[in-house]
Amino acid sequence: MAKNKDGKTLVTKQEKSFPKKIKDSNNAIFEMPDGYAEYLISLKERIICDRIKVVLSANSAMTLLYWDIGKSILERQKQEGWGAKIIDRLSQDLKNAFPEMSGFSPRNLKYMRKFAEAWPDREIVQRVVALIPWRSNITLLDKLQEPSKRFWYANKTLEQGFGKDMLVHQIETRLYEREGKTIHNFKAVLPPVDSDMAAQIFKDPYVFDFLGTDDPRREAELEQKLIDHIQKFLLELGQGFAFVGRQVCLEVGAQEFFLDLLYYHLKLRCFVVVELKTGRFEAEYVGKLNMYLNIVDDQLRHKEDKPSIGLLLVKEKNQMIVEYALAGFQKPIGVAQWERQITQSLPEELQSSLPTVEEIEAELGKKVVDK
Repeated sequence: MAKNKDGKTLVTKQEKSFPKKIKDSNNAIFEMPDGYAEYLISLKERIICDRIKVVLSANSAMTLLYWDIGKSILERQKQEGWGAKIIDRLSQDLKNAFPEMSGFSPRNLKYMRKFAEAWPDREIVQRVVALIPWRSNITLLDKLQEPSKRFWYANKTLEQGFGKDMLVHQIETRLYEREGKTIHNFKAVLPPVDSDMAAQIFKDPYVFDFLGTDDPRREAELEQKLIDHIQKFLLELGQGFAFVGRQVCLEVGAQEFFLDLLYYHLKLRCFVVVELKTGRFEAEYVGKLNMYLNIVDDQLRHKEDKPSIGLLLVKEKNQMIVEYALAGFQKPIGVAQWERQITQSLPEELQSSLPTVEEIEAELGKKVVDK
């Protein structure tokens, strides 16, 4: 493409005669805005310059290119009043100019515009958002409206390597609202750095949506179901948990004690003892778990390991009672609820008026019998 001595692009006679009237996808004729031909030329130059970068660093360079295109569309539409139909024309021209490149569909160009609008700061895009896949960015745009939540999930995707499907799952199960919500005594018994890390690793509630529709009645049944779905359970626990064993036997004073589930956390560098309860929280559960942690630290912990942590999962709890029960214990313990499916934030009066799963199943069964 020709340039003058100042390095500016020269618009050729052919390009100056760019057709003012074109047909859109519905064959309707409309006027092209002034400056469109020059804009298309500059955009082509931008794409040509970045094609090598896109090949060398496919994801981040492509995402930044998409952001630049989206921002330029936003600016033209805002400053020069370009209408929505310009997207269809731009898509056609870019496809013709770069037939070997994908991603210039009208739908994707609209996502580029939305992407630039959602992330106005290019530095943040370059530092975080450009490092995650474009499909994941589209998911963030489609499913989240609040910028703070969108940024939080973008960081989580980068930190934990969420694929698109896992990102969707974490958004739908409201990880943002659950992470770091476990009631615990970590600040009182752990160094600040370890306390902060442990607090962020645990969540409340834990969602066991893979259990099916029936609530387990006994701890052994719940434990078996979690083991049957060990991969999904590990995903729900979060990154860093390694399964050690179930019903791990500890022998003390000629008596045997059995841990429900034992894990090792690779970042915390410690054992995590998980105790399962299918009912309401009881204060004596904390004392028993504290004893288990003492035994694990004495019998299993290596000198390089940090103090073991206990996680008590219950079906129901009262926060004040849990806080009183944890006070005074020297072993780090967290208490959280588990649910079969995430409870949506609905007004209490509306929640009480909705039928339970059991009531729905009973009503459906009744209708089948009536027929």
